[in-house]
Amino acid sequence: MFNKINLQVNTDLSVASQVVSWFEQLNHPQITDIKIWWQCQTLLQEGFTNIVEHAHRGLPKETPILLEAIRNTEAIEIYIWAYGVAFDIEQKLKELPEIEKIEGERGRGLKIMSLLADEISYTRVAGDRYCLYMKKNYIA
Repeated sequence: MFNKINLQVNTDLSVASQVVSWFEQLNHPQITDIKIWWQCQTLLQEGFTNIVEHAHRGLPKETPILLEAIRNTEAIEIYIWAYGVAFDIEQKLKELPEIEKIEGERGRGLKIMSLLADEISYTRVAGDRYCLYMKKNYIA
């Protein structure tokens, strides 16, 4: 099994429900472990929110965000292409306290993503573009 889907949206948190609805098509046939599917949805939502709020901060709402998700028999991979400035995800994760020590409702997204994903990276791909990559393994 191999399924690949793509979506382009503007830099706007109000389209988050559209992003989640788009992602649903990847869950056919359904992943039997509902916890894995929930984790994948959380990765997508947290990743999208972080791109809008951090990578695209100060950019026009018309700035595109390209999303791609791939499902095969072993994993779901999520790619979110963004613009903005360089960001060292590995260094930032080292600097963040344990999730239990993060106070308030905000500031947990990156830590949540690192705990849920089996692989995570944020790399420069071309010009001022970057790709947030997250992979979640599962058994089909």
